[in-house]
Amino acid sequence: MRALRLLVIVLGVLLVGGTLALVGAIIVRSSQPSQPRGAAPRVAPSSAASPYDAVLDLPVGAVIQSLHPAGDRLVLRLVLPDGREQIVVFDLGSGAHSGTIELRPAH
Repeated sequence: MRALRLLVIVLGVLLVGGTLALVGAIIVRSSQPSQPRGAAPRVAPSSAASPYDAVLDLPVGAVIQSLHPAGDRLVLRLVLPDGREQIVVFDLGSGAHSGTIELRPAH
């Protein structure tokens, strides 16, 4: 009976200590600015141009149907004047055009 009482006391102390450690970790992390996991801090480019200064020449009559951030990419869905659709992908870090995906109906 004495061993059981000692076990209950030790486990209670561990439970309270773990809860306090968890609350402390939450407080410390919430006071620090957030940074994505595994991401190294980005260094500003040496050129005068901002990485977001990019130009995308849309075909005449094309309409941007949607625009979505996807991680470190920006995805634009275009509807072309002839009804075809394209997905254009930009890299947000460099502002470079990463690629274009042509959407076609299956045959």
